Amino acid sequence: MSEKTNVMRILEQKKAPYRSHQYGQGGAVSGKEAAAILGEDPARVFKTLVTEGKSGANYVFVIPVACELDLKKAAKAVGEKSVHMVPQKELFPLTGYVHGGCSPIGMKKYFRTTVHETAAQFDTILFSAGKVGYQVEVSPEDLKKAVRYELADVVE
Repeated sequence: MSEKTNVMRILEQKKAPYRSHQYGQGGAVSGKEAAAILGEDPARVFKTLVTEGKSGANYVFVIPVACELDLKKAAKAVGEKSVHMVPQKELFPLTGYVHGGCSPIGMKKYFRTTVHETAAQFDTILFSAGKVGYQVEVSPEDLKKAVRYELADVVE
């Protein structure tokens, strides 16, 4: 792959081994479509969702692409009364990432991050490399070198 993203640079800086994948130059595709294009099990391909809690704090949830975030479980996992998705227009100013290219690594500032517990079942998981059409494949253990996270059941 010719182009390196900030996510890849951060993984290299943290000495976290990764593989990069690219899936086309078009606009954002759904996570399920990306998994199909890459020939990957959708259970191993994760999407990054940014939420805001009732307290006003932001939280990041990394879940399998074929799943939906359960807002009640997500709120409970981070100790909030409730959480809601950050509106798409607020995503870039908040994180530095666009919709479809949001990664848990390298946001403008650190937000408490929760990865769905199924990630622990896999040797490696895939998620956005911080740019639409780019994915990185990292072991859940090596992901810890780049971002602090906890595991929880946060999907419907």
